[in-house]
Amino acid sequence: MSDPKAMQAQLDMQRRKIDVDNYTITVRELLSMAERNELKRAPEYQRKFRWDEEAESRLIESILLGLPVPNLFFATNEDGSWEVVDGLQRISTLIHFASESEAQLAEIKKSSPLVLSSLKELDEFNGLTYEDLPPAMKFAFTKRGLGVTALSDKSDPQIRFDTFERLNRGSVELSKQEVRACIYEGTFNKLIRELAEGDDFKSLVKLQKKNEENATREELVLKFFAYLNDRSTFNGAVHDFLNAYMEANRNSFDVTAGREVFERVVEEILHITQGPLLRSNTNITPQNELEAVMVACAELITEKGSVGQPPSGWLDDSQLVAASTGATNTKAKLRDRIARAKELLTPEG
Repeated sequence: MSDPKAMQAQLDMQRRKIDVDNYTITVRELLSMAERNELKRAPEYQRKFRWDEEAESRLIESILLGLPVPNLFFATNEDGSWEVVDGLQRISTLIHFASESEAQLAEIKKSSPLVLSSLKELDEFNGLTYEDLPPAMKFAFTKRGLGVTALSDKSDPQIRFDTFERLNRGSVELSKQEVRACIYEGTFNKLIRELAEGDDFKSLVKLQKKNEENATREELVLKFFAYLNDRSTFNGAVHDFLNAYMEANRNSFDVTAGREVFERVVEEILHITQGPLLRSNTNITPQNELEAVMVACAELITEKGSVGQPPSGWLDDSQLVAASTGATNTKAKLRDRIARAKELLTPEG
């Protein structure tokens, strides 16, 4: 049976890692913050904005009627801006309806203001835009208060990640890498996105359709750098390891050197594979083998200046496959598959 004292101690310890502030801000203030770029909406999260105009109209109707709207949840950044954790769709709807900024509309991929539709309680408002409302109604709308919970920048970074993931689970369904990119936005994340979108890397990596739009390629880029530069700290907890590496390198990563080594590695492997990296009788890139081959290639370039031509059928090599399948997230398996990939790619002589 659990020890109540131990349970309370654990609860108290975890609570101390969380520091939150609660506010009420008006619609007008929220729109002003968005226009001043004080509300950060990461691209990984932004592209998940999927509300149709009927759903947007229902939110506007609720605000006009003074009905309760769920709190917005933000994380406070070091510069004082707020990272949107939960509430993107509500914020984007307010921008779509009431923002006078064309740039803000363009950012949420809208070319014109929201036209209200399918309203039941306020059916007289159907077909109207914000500008069509009487001045008194517009003023009242922008004065409406919205509840905000802000996770402060004093909170533990892992807590920020966990909170972001929990709040979005079941709503916009962000992948762990998409959450990671939102929390650890910076120059390193920008590089990861750019490299993931490179034509050569896309030629090298063939993904399942469901993984084309969920930042799987970005995570593969992150894994390459993390395993290449810091795998001595890897203990089998992949997500924690990647979080820690991304946080540590958020704005301190050598972008120029990183881009150079990544692009050289992809070029060398493509020269060998002449297309996607695939095992025989498969049409999807085996990701664990890919990460091993990429790290091995980078280390051989550093150590020997080049990469050799592997034997025919090398991606079906029994040792490489064994270390890349099954329970792969162990330090031993990671070590073994990189070591075997290096053996297969080592130049002769």
